[in-house]
Amino acid sequence: MNDCVFCKIVAGEIPSTKVYEDDEILIFKDIAPLAKIHLLCVPKEHFAYLSELDPARAALLGRTLEKIGKLQGELGLGGGYRLVVNQGEHAGQTVRHLHIHILGGEDLPWEK
Repeated sequence: MNDCVFCKIVAGEIPSTKVYEDDEILIFKDIAPLAKIHLLCVPKEHFAYLSELDPARAALLGRTLEKIGKLQGELGLGGGYRLVVNQGEHAGQTVRHLHIHILGGEDLPWEK
């Protein structure tokens, strides 16, 4: 998608601090971290919402979650981590490209 900031990051048009990349996903540091470790995991395929999942995208999301679990040590998340997927305006989704926030590296408070 031409105007999507995450698509531009995936394409290398906008710089990012990459921590992992393969054929399907990119993990990079969030530019406005909310925790000691705050990463964004972005599927390279552009779609915005979980409601857009079809079997292929659901399988991609499953592989993405599996990859995050396998990389937890390399990412500095051995003490635990939180995954957040914001969906829609009311949830705070500001970029309409599905992405997973990976938060960790410290005790994370739970607030309402």
